Amino acid sequence: MIRSLTVGDAVVGAAAPVVSIAPVVLDGGDRGLDLHVRVSAAATGDRLPVILFSHGYGSSGDMYQPLADFYAAHGFVVLQPTYLDSRTVGLDRRDPRAARFWRHRIDDAKRVLDNVDHLAAAVPGLAGRVDRGRIAAAGHSFGGQTTGLLLGLRVQAPAGTGEDMSDPRVQAGVLLATAGRGEGDLAPGVIGDLPWLNATFDRMTRPALVVYGDRDQNPLTTRGPDWGADPYHLAPGPKSLLTLSGAEHSLGGAVGYDSVETTDDNLATVAVLQRLTTAYLRTTLGVDDAAWPRAVAQLRADSADRGTVDSK
Repeated sequence: MIRSLTVGDAVVGAAAPVVSIAPVVLDGGDRGLDLHVRVSAAATGDRLPVILFSHGYGSSGDMYQPLADFYAAHGFVVLQPTYLDSRTVGLDRRDPRAARFWRHRIDDAKRVLDNVDHLAAAVPGLAGRVDRGRIAAAGHSFGGQTTGLLLGLRVQAPAGTGEDMSDPRVQAGVLLATAGRGEGDLAPGVIGDLPWLNATFDRMTRPALVVYGDRDQNPLTTRGPDWGADPYHLAPGPKSLLTLSGAEHSLGGAVGYDSVETTDDNLATVAVLQRLTTAYLRTTLGVDDAAWPRAVAQLRADSADRGTVDSK
C-alpha cells in the first residue's frame, strides 16, 4: 500500500518525505501510565495543520500507517496516542479503568492537544512549523466515537449522562467505520459489555465526514452496514458521507500495511479513502477550498464504482 502515497497528486498535491517519531511520552495523569504518542509530519512546509488520530479498540498509535503516512506526506502533523484499551498496554478487563476506557480516551486526547508544542519539539525540524489554529480529529471504529465526542456526540446511560465532552480546539472530524445509534439498535448483550455505545448525535454540530463500508456487517448491531452511516444522518450541521463500495470494517486495509486485521484488502479502496479524507480536511480547515470539490468530482468521474459521496 505504500505505492498509494503517490495517487493523490492530482487532487491534494505531491507527497513530501515524512518524519515519524515514537514514542513521545507524556505524563498520563490519573490514567496511571504514561501516554505514548506517535508524531508524523512532512519534512518540509510551514503552517502545517494538525490531525489527532484515534485508533480502534485494542489497536495502537503505531497502526493506521496507510492513513497517517498519507496525511503527513500531504501537509498535516499527525498525532497518534495509544489509549489504555490498546493490546500493547495489556490492561486486564477487570482493571477498574476498563469501564472508563471511553472517558480516558477523551482525557488523553485533550492532553495531546494541550501538548502540541511539546510533541512537535520531539521531531527534528518540526518546531515552529505547526498551525495550532487548524486542528481536526479522525478515528476508526472506537476511535470514530472518540472523534465524535470531541465534536459533540453524547454518551447516554448507563455509561454516561449525556454531558458535553467536546473540545473547542477541534474544528472538524473524520469518523471511519464507527458505531451508529445506541438505544434499540445494539445487539443483545452489547450494552452490558460496551455501555458507552449508547450514543446520540443530535448535538454533534461541527463539520464531519462520515465513512463506512457497505459490507461492514458489524456484530455490535442488529442492523446492517447502514448503521455506520448514522452519524451522518442523525447529526445536524454540515456533514458529508463517503460510502465505500465492497468495503468491510477495515475499509480496504486502513488499519495497517499487510495487517492481519484486514478482511477486505483492496489497494484501490484505500487510495480513495486517502484522497477523499485528505481533501475533505484540507478544505474544511481552510487550507485549500478547491480540494474537496475536486476530489468528489474525480471520484464521480473516474472511480464511481469505488464509492459515493453525499453532503448536507
